[in-house]
Order: sequence, then C-alpha cells, then structure tokens
Amino acid sequence: MRLILERHWYRRSLTWLTFILLPVSLLFRLIVNVRVLLFKHHLIKTTHFSVPIIVIGNITTGGTGKTPLVIALATLFKNQQWRPGIISRGMGGAKQEKPLWIDSQSEPQNVGDEAILLARQTACPVVICADRVAAAKELLTHSNCNIIISDDGLQHYRLGRKIEIAVIDGDRQLGNGYMLPAGPLRESEERLKKVDFIVQQGGEKHSSYFKMQLKGETLVSMSHSQKAIPLLDFKNKKIHAIAAIGNPTRFFAALRGQGFDVIEHIFPDHYLYQQQDFNFSDSLPIVMTEKDKVKCETFADERFWYLPVTAVLDREFIEGVIRKL
Repeated sequence: MRLILERHWYRRSLTWLTFILLPVSLLFRLIVNVRVLLFKHHLIKTTHFSVPIIVIGNITTGGTGKTPLVIALATLFKNQQWRPGIISRGMGGAKQEKPLWIDSQSEPQNVGDEAILLARQTACPVVICADRVAAAKELLTHSNCNIIISDDGLQHYRLGRKIEIAVIDGDRQLGNGYMLPAGPLRESEERLKKVDFIVQQGGEKHSSYFKMQLKGETLVSMSHSQKAIPLLDFKNKKIHAIAAIGNPTRFFAALRGQGFDVIEHIFPDHYLYQQQDFNFSDSLPIVMTEKDKVKCETFADERFWYLPVTAVLDREFIEGVIRKL
C-alpha cells in the first residue's frame, strides 16, 4: 500500500487516488492545526530542559537522510568538547512505552535498525522511547550528556527544543504538496518557515537550503569486516541490491552511478530480514545500506556487502548551528 501511495504522492499532477483521498487529507490538516494551536496556547504542556535539545526531523514521511545527519552532528559536538546524547522513537522495533538504553549488541527486532546504527557510529548514549520527553529525562538522569539530539520528533511538540533542523529529500522534494494521505506531508510547507535550518540531501540545491551529501567510496564485506574494496573495483559488476529504507530508489541510483548492473529488491521500510529472503538462484554479490546490514549480520555469508556512507555538511550550516548553541 505504501508503494502504491508513493507513486501518486510524487507525481506533479493530481491523480485519481489523490483526488479520492483529499477529503481525508483536509481532515488530517485540521487535526494537525488544532494540535499546534493547543501547544501554542499552552493548553498542552511542552517540557523544557536545562540542556540544549536539537531536533532533526522532516515534514514528509519516509527517509530523507536524518540518521546520517544525526551521526555527523554527534561527531561534530564531541569534537567541540560537548557530551551529546541521542534520543529516538526506535523505528522498526517494538514500540517502547518506557525508556530503553541501546548499545551495539541490542536486537533490531526489539529496538529497530536506526537506534543500533546510532549507538555504533557515535559511541554516544542512546535511549529510545515513544515518549521523547521520557527518553530525554532518562538520559539526563543516568548520563553526563550536556546536549541532546532527537532523531526525528519535529512534530513531537511536547519536547522543548533549542534548535530545529528539517531535512529535505532533494530528489523528491515535497511531492505533490498535499498532506497525508493524499500526499506525503506530515505538516504543511509553511512549517519550514519556522525551523532554524533546512538541510537538503541530494538533488539540485535550493537557494535557501544547506546542502548535505552522502559520501561512500568502499564496499565492506559482512563476513570479513576487515575486507573493504573500493567501489571502482566493482565497476560494471552485476549485483543484487536490497533496501528497506524510506527512499530505496536513491540507493539504487547511487549504485548505478558507480557503474553497477543492479538487480533491485525493495522491501518495506525497516523490514526485518530473514535468511530465506536471499535465496537467489545465483551467487552474485548482495549489496545493501549500513542500516540494512544491522538486520542481516546473523546469517550473512560471502555474498553480503554493505556501503557505509558519511554525511558531508556545508561549512555555513556547521557554523550556524554552533553560533545558535
């Protein structure tokens, strides 16, 4: 169903399905606006904290590159002598009603793929909870962090924040511009005027957005972690490419841009892989994202490779965030 909707969301013209869903979309927009007003007039409480909270989110559903940006900023803050902690909802795992601490050995079926990746890549304390306020309280009570990054949560208004960063998919932008379910928007485009920074991942740079590029130059073996091969050595090679991420076409396009002959395998976002999903009739290499890799480690064999990426940020963006802090 999600794939069907996305085909309509990211067309520029009004489709029959969009037209049918418009009344529901208008109702959703009304509910969102009423909720915002309740927070604005303090009829629902926002909890503020003694340390800066940075919320990195988006106004569309699906992946836009938030997780690499969280990792990049956590690394930046550590280099600036801050002590960052990270909170997240734990997408892809079981819903956590109480705060749960994450480490590199956590199980993806319980806590999701993103939270484990954040813990591994940043070596920061990571807590997940459906209630981001409870997660922040847990971090501040049981760690020495003095700045908190929220992975997603732009619409989680109960959580007070010092800085808001919205991430935009540069290729898909805001789709048809309609709110859910007629379009991909969680909030209207007007919401972007209220955030502190807008970061665009990929695509033609918007004049008022900061650019973020995801850079990956090597494939790493999942059965031999010390074995890394430059992408150029795989040029023109036929591969199976798998993705259970918000925008898999971007990953496939990046591989084709490096000269791969790609056989695509799209799975639902945050899908929990099983060994039988890879019972292909050949022995071609299987290439995936690092987020997908987290869920395949227990059964990966010689065929399995992943592409680690690093977020490259505009210097002006980095300087702006530091000034704001």
